[in-house]
Amino acid sequence: MRIPFAPFTSLAGCLLLAVTTQVVAQEKESTSPAPAQVVALDECDPTTFNAAIGPDFCKNVALGFSTTITDLFAKAAAGTPDPNWDFEPDTIHIKKGTPLVVVDQGGEPHTFTEVKEFGGGFIDGLNGGQPMAPECSGGFGNIAVARTRILQGSQLHVNGLSKGEHLFECCIHPWMRVKVEVK
Repeated sequence: MRIPFAPFTSLAGCLLLAVTTQVVAQEKESTSPAPAQVVALDECDPTTFNAAIGPDFCKNVALGFSTTITDLFAKAAAGTPDPNWDFEPDTIHIKKGTPLVVVDQGGEPHTFTEVKEFGGGFIDGLNGGQPMAPECSGGFGNIAVARTRILQGSQLHVNGLSKGEHLFECCIHPWMRVKVEVK
């Protein structure tokens, strides 16, 4: 009696191909640089922000201090924006090819928009007298700005930064800024 080996040979070939593909994928993953992380933080007061902007706009779950919408605008107008609204770190050094992951751990949306020079955002009352950075013009009607929006609890991935200095700011809260230096 003869046992047909063709099905077993095909199965063995498929398994070998699958294992080889997995090993190559793992090698590629291990040679990729680990992403660098930037965190967006804010302390919006859900009661005042949601009353002014709409239900569930501010989803701050932090315990303790929070900033009312009136205080946020008053501090920005006085040129002393709320320090609890920030990107961390303020400056980050990475090697070329390192991806950035920007995580919104605050209570409301932000943008992570690359600008040539730091400036104001698209909400005049939060600019503290600074002229708007041209890259922020048009607000979310500008597709380039809309693509940089980060919702609460979500992430934005930035890849392919060239060597040199890159400036990023939130086009809503323009004092939220990061300088990325790529070596």
